[in-house]
Amino acid sequence: MGVHIQNKIRLALGSVKDHASIGKAMIYNHHDRKAFSDIEIAVLRATGHDNGPIGDKYMHEILFLVSNSPGSIPFLAERISRRLCKTRHRLVALKTLSLIHRLLRGGNRCFEQQLRSAHVSGHLQMSTNSFRKCSDPWSSFLRSYAAYLEERVGWAINQAGKLEPVMFNGLEFGCYEEKSVDMVFRKLPKCQAFIDRVLDCSPRDIVPVADSLAQAALVNTLKESFQVYIMLCDGIEILINMFFDLTRPARALACDILKRASRQSKELHDLYETCKRVMENKNLEYPNVQIITMDHVLALEQCSSFMSTSTSTTPPPLSDCLTTLGKESKKEGNGDNGPSSSQFSCTMETKISKVWVVFEEDDGELQVPMAMDIV
Repeated sequence: MGVHIQNKIRLALGSVKDHASIGKAMIYNHHDRKAFSDIEIAVLRATGHDNGPIGDKYMHEILFLVSNSPGSIPFLAERISRRLCKTRHRLVALKTLSLIHRLLRGGNRCFEQQLRSAHVSGHLQMSTNSFRKCSDPWSSFLRSYAAYLEERVGWAINQAGKLEPVMFNGLEFGCYEEKSVDMVFRKLPKCQAFIDRVLDCSPRDIVPVADSLAQAALVNTLKESFQVYIMLCDGIEILINMFFDLTRPARALACDILKRASRQSKELHDLYETCKRVMENKNLEYPNVQIITMDHVLALEQCSSFMSTSTSTTPPPLSDCLTTLGKESKKEGNGDNGPSSSQFSCTMETKISKVWVVFEEDDGELQVPMAMDIV
């Protein structure tokens, strides 16, 4: 009962603060700054202290005001950052982070690029310092979600509606080239960094998973992770296909990427299974996570080592490496000093020959013709 009363008091105080902030913004609503003041008011209303999710009308209002006010995106970014930095209320912080996420997902390409540039220039900051010293599940979730958005801001939605990584070049962001060595070694680490941030947002033992706002944030995060995971799988396939054509340092880097992918595949599988159990949204189309075992990576490493020490220009097939690993492990397990049985590992096969061979004995008589040939 006492906790319920405290929550009501905090909600009432938060509502008073919201009205005071909105009233202050209206006082400075001069004619030449009317559009900016309207943006600030819309941000305050979208991130109020109430328990409800962000209303679509506030999202539409913000996008409308920004699209009709040139140069207003840095101002919008500053007001969002200020709201997040000053609040001590977890719901307001989560709403502000969710607002950033929805703006990244809901704007057009030009708007996303300007918002991304605002983050690079420092106008948009996703600091959760107010909750850094707290060890409760809520604060931990907020920090993980903020770290995810820090990574997410480096991705854009392409014309096909899919996420793709972007790289910073001056004040412009260019897409990676497709199906090239440079793409693989720059795009795969980007995908893996994204997946790591998703794994940190696991709902396991996190209280706000029951909250509708946290559910919405997790759903959007999971949907985006599905796309990035598929991209990661495609990149891993390209990397393996080109593995034996790489230089020795590049193969070592490829093995490091594959080792990280091996860890992530297991953790991502566990995360999706957990979300299937605890998430209320059962309509998510989870991908089938293919777990990469460390044995596969070690086999590639042994092949790479063999190529580095061998004078042969033809690399051994991966299947041969796996077979060699199995034979060596069996040999080590036997522990005998006798000759290896691998010298006689060829199989004897019996075939019926159609050629009749006639043998003569010393006395000139014919022997029974033989029609069996051992090969």
